[in-house]
Amino acid sequence: MRNSKSIGLALLSMLAVSTMAVSTMAVSTSVLADSGKITSSLASVTVNHNGKPVEIKRTADKDAVVPKTYAKTGRACPPFCIQPMHIVPGVETVGELEVLGYLKRISNGDRKIIVVDSRSPEWMGRGTIPGSVNIPWSQINHDVEGTFAIEAEAETLNEVLINKFGAQMVNGQWDFRNAKTLVMFCNGNWCPQSAMNIKTLTKLGYPAYKLKWYRGGMQSWVSLGLTTTKS
Repeated sequence: MRNSKSIGLALLSMLAVSTMAVSTMAVSTSVLADSGKITSSLASVTVNHNGKPVEIKRTADKDAVVPKTYAKTGRACPPFCIQPMHIVPGVETVGELEVLGYLKRISNGDRKIIVVDSRSPEWMGRGTIPGSVNIPWSQINHDVEGTFAIEAEAETLNEVLINKFGAQMVNGQWDFRNAKTLVMFCNGNWCPQSAMNIKTLTKLGYPAYKLKWYRGGMQSWVSLGLTTTKS
């Protein structure tokens, strides 16, 4: 009788272990199936970059690491000082999901938005956010104060404002009523380039609500394993 009872308990124990193993396998399979998603309900976002479709998603490689370019933590300040969370009143600081939302709107035909990579072209060449447009910070700011002492520098800024941002010069004054919404970023929380550009634009009268700042920039983007593309 005891032997029968012992055998029964052993069988129940084995069944429980087997059930647990199957359950664990099912969970593991589910995790693997969901790997690479951006959120639980968003697998990817397809954007247009230089005339070609690019799918933005998260890497599914569990061994992926931050690229060496963005692994450095020690940087000279100035100029690479940690930026505040909010740089100008009324300018919204956004994260990756908001940037993806703007990129999706652009891919759906919204021509009143631009995602601007403010970095110099050599940085852009190392990889950028698909769907973004490179307008180097130096085309808007030639110095920290934004004084534009050289006439040619002011002309470059005017060209950007009119032909890229959609502003107009009316009777010697800037008219930003039809100007585009700009989502601006650079290398990361320590990079001052996009922040300086936003400060200069607001001083010129660019509406703060039409300016969005992706403070985390490329360093945050790659640290989350999101797709980049080289131009």
